[in-house]
Amino acid sequence: MQQLWIGLGLLTLSGRMSASTTSDIVQDLTMTPYGMIALAIFVIAYLLVMLEERIHLAKSKPVLIAAGLIWLLIAVAYRGTGMEQLAEAAVRHNLLEFAELMLFLLVAMTYINAMEERRLFEWLREKLITSGLGLRSLFWLTGTLAFCISPIADNLTTALLMCAVVMAVGGNNVRFIGPACINIVVAANAGGAFSPFGDITTLMVWQKGLIPFSGFFVLFIPAVVNFVIPAAIMSLTLPNDHPEATSQRIELKRGAWRIVSLFLLTVATAVSFHTFFHLPPAVGMMFGLGYLKMFSYYLVQSLPQSLTKKRRVYEQKGDVEAMRRLGEVVPFNVFNNVARAEWDTLLFFYGVVLCVGGLGFMGYLTIASEILYVDFGPTFANITVGILSAMVDNIPIMFAVLTMLPEMSEGQWLLVTLTAGVGGSLLSIGSAAGVAVMGQARGKYTFMGHLKWSWAIALGYAASILVHLWLNHHLFSVAAGGVGVFTGAQ
Repeated sequence: MQQLWIGLGLLTLSGRMSASTTSDIVQDLTMTPYGMIALAIFVIAYLLVMLEERIHLAKSKPVLIAAGLIWLLIAVAYRGTGMEQLAEAAVRHNLLEFAELMLFLLVAMTYINAMEERRLFEWLREKLITSGLGLRSLFWLTGTLAFCISPIADNLTTALLMCAVVMAVGGNNVRFIGPACINIVVAANAGGAFSPFGDITTLMVWQKGLIPFSGFFVLFIPAVVNFVIPAAIMSLTLPNDHPEATSQRIELKRGAWRIVSLFLLTVATAVSFHTFFHLPPAVGMMFGLGYLKMFSYYLVQSLPQSLTKKRRVYEQKGDVEAMRRLGEVVPFNVFNNVARAEWDTLLFFYGVVLCVGGLGFMGYLTIASEILYVDFGPTFANITVGILSAMVDNIPIMFAVLTMLPEMSEGQWLLVTLTAGVGGSLLSIGSAAGVAVMGQARGKYTFMGHLKWSWAIALGYAASILVHLWLNHHLFSVAAGGVGVFTGAQ
């Protein structure tokens, strides 16, 4: 389902990373001034993204500039060669990928905003507070829910939902919100690593036919280890306070639970469109937006009748305050929820898609993949893939690996699936979940705040790899999909 979730995948690398005829057509610009300048531009842009909270420059701005400059360099390099159409086709493909990504994310964000407008998260906050749980218990509860939900839905949507709950519960308590958001990002990424639909990397490996559908479930225990270790360390530093309950009673607005049901139906629709009909998940998500728009029409048309019924009830009870609230009711407007989407995050993804796509078109990902797998061996390479995914993104890296198809055992393919899925948790910008949560918890969950706990996340990353090598050692000598075998955990 999540193949278009982040949209950095598939890019323009198909066929260029192997010894094919296209490699004789596409120019290798890695050692030219064009390529070196493009790489420098990308590095500078990402440094500015990392410094966002210090220099107060929105993360979308540097990558938008970098994307335009990188493709301008490519266009200049191809000018007069008679192959200008290759660069044009490549950038159009990137634009298509982003369009599908944006539509997918826009629908998810719209539903989340609609649930927030219906006071669902305020209501949930009150329920959690009245449950008597302290901040540490809430920290574990939200993390566990993120881990359990992401394999079914996806890590990005899960992270956004649970972050909204954390923000509602934590208020202005930065000591709680920061670690809780980190925990959610780690848990959501770990939960998606053992399900074919939980993360783009698992989906790509499954679609390639290297691992059967049920084969991914052997990564469950390593994924749990990846989540639990940093969570246990961070929980020790949390205040064990109990959130203060407000005297105000939170009343859900009409249709709140029906919107939740429509959202789950939308997710199921997107999965079904892709799984059974081989259509892009974004088409299913936009279909699901139609559910919400039709329901919003019903809410608006039936509002007068609903207000009349409630007014009669409140008049009989003599509830003056409730009568006053009825006079403040505003009709549900789905377009208000669309407008409240995190546009800086969406534009950031556009910049990253174009930047990474341009660098891949120049040949940089080819060089990195060949050095890793040919010179250092699969185990080292697959572990490094996870570390690199924290800085670049797991999708173009995984696609480079799948295009090269190095001879690896099933255990090694599972290893690279695990590391690429959870490695993005090492940095806040390493995964779509982290980037989205940064936008949602702006100022409270930051790049530097996440970096302070990277050492604990790295412990979980290393431990999950060791657990996989130990529990699934028998898979390191079994060929996967007829691709070939490297004997043992080399």
